[in-house]
Amino acid sequence: MAQPATRSLGRLSEIAQVMVRHGFGYFLEAHKLTDLLPGRSAEARLAAAAAANGSGSARGQHLREVLDELGPTFVKFGQLLSTRPDVVPEDIIVELRGLQDNVRPFPFEQAERVIEEDLGNSLERLFVDFDPVPVAAASIGQVHRATLPNGRDVAVKVQRPGAPRQIEADLSLLYQAAKLVRERIRAFDFIDARSLVDEFARQLRQELDYRLEARNAQVFHRNFAGDHRVRVPRVYWQYTRARVLTLEWIDGIQLGNVASDSYSLQERRDIAYLITEIWMTMIFRHGFFHGDPHPANILVPAQAGTIGLVDFGAVGKLTDDDMSKLTRLFIDAASENVDQLPKRLADLGVRYPKERQEEFLAELRELYYRYYGASLSEIDPIQIVREAFQLIYSMNLQLPTRFLLLDRAIATLGSVGIELYPDFNVFEVAKPYARDLMLERFTPQRMARRARRDAVRYAQILAEAPFQFHDFMEEIRDGQIEVGFVHKGLDDFLEGMQRVANRLVVALIVVGGLIGSSLIGIFSTNGPNLLGVNVISIVGFVLSTVLGVWLLWGVVRSGRL
Repeated sequence: MAQPATRSLGRLSEIAQVMVRHGFGYFLEAHKLTDLLPGRSAEARLAAAAAANGSGSARGQHLREVLDELGPTFVKFGQLLSTRPDVVPEDIIVELRGLQDNVRPFPFEQAERVIEEDLGNSLERLFVDFDPVPVAAASIGQVHRATLPNGRDVAVKVQRPGAPRQIEADLSLLYQAAKLVRERIRAFDFIDARSLVDEFARQLRQELDYRLEARNAQVFHRNFAGDHRVRVPRVYWQYTRARVLTLEWIDGIQLGNVASDSYSLQERRDIAYLITEIWMTMIFRHGFFHGDPHPANILVPAQAGTIGLVDFGAVGKLTDDDMSKLTRLFIDAASENVDQLPKRLADLGVRYPKERQEEFLAELRELYYRYYGASLSEIDPIQIVREAFQLIYSMNLQLPTRFLLLDRAIATLGSVGIELYPDFNVFEVAKPYARDLMLERFTPQRMARRARRDAVRYAQILAEAPFQFHDFMEEIRDGQIEVGFVHKGLDDFLEGMQRVANRLVVALIVVGGLIGSSLIGIFSTNGPNLLGVNVISIVGFVLSTVLGVWLLWGVVRSGRL
């Protein structure tokens, strides 16, 4: 039992030493984390002191170097942080984006061993040609170009050896780090570090099985089968396993290299329009969208008016109901119908205090018109996302977790757009697209489908109604039905009724005392007399008079004569 704990402690110590080596010794000193450094040698102290005096402008670069040295899990975590401007400052985000395509490859011999173990054959028999130099290296695997026996060029994605074991160990460390952040670093109190690691772990574990990515690629291939604008690689299932993914090779340059190549301003504008339309189609028509649209995952083939998509590990899925509600939100946003936006967001599951609805609308209107119609060169997409999250936190809004990946994809697309074509105005694409969506919603075919779907739903309700009524009657028979009433102000009402009842009782006593005393005085012939009147009758008159005066005084004092 002690061995795993010892390994974890050793890995934490290694992480701390890497941080010191790259200039974060001051951070460990400031937050009393130097106990992670074994022995606290003089060299480590000097490194920490030097880092404390270093320039803060290079912190993003140093953090990227730390994550790169710590291995694939931390590289992947850096990629996640690069899409979270609500958590990470802008200067660090800029550097962390370099982790997307700046990962050291692992040796070809290891890749060959993984392929042969998973596919059960030698590399020479599986492929006619296999390039030992990877064309791309990512945090979990790397891609090699190869040729199948039938002459087809393919991209073979191979997982790093031992990646699952290393990732699980590092995830355990990230959870420990999240605990340290919560307990020791007060500056990060606004971050739910545990939920951030949960999100990362869930995504990373899914990406470890390449068969899931292959199924995602197959869905995209089917969705865009009739669309000549999008090239999605075909999956070769006989060459695909949990650690090996073989896809059709797509020629093209990465989107990040478009600006520096021989592409005119008009061509970059057309590509920006095309990418925006493709992602709108994924979100609003397919309900299945690419969740990681950074420049390394979008290829520009030689054929004009087309793009290629790669890397399908992170995808988002939306239900028909989600798509319908997102469409209404999109149409209202593109049509400047700002007053409807709070309702549309509430339909999607965004929760905010009802008493602050007007404040929410005012904040939304101000944020909306600050950027509406502006070109991407005039605005900073990161700043917009920051302001949106600031509004979310200030209003205590609750976002449905199923939309987190959609938020990330849209934020990434905004960053890609400004790098590709700074003058691109997203509303120029959004308005006609929203108009087409609105027309499609009211076509006879769509209305007939909606009517048929609603009819089936109502029929199910009607079919279940007799059984529900039967259950209700049985509960009544068994005494299981309890009815509760809540009435605001009922206590005050009952207190008032109690006062009235008390006064009525006193009034009855007074009247009874006067009548009884009168009868005694008239008909009594025995007993003590005072001035010819029976003493009991006199006492009754006095008590009744006192009670009557007290009752009258109480009524006068209440002001309700």
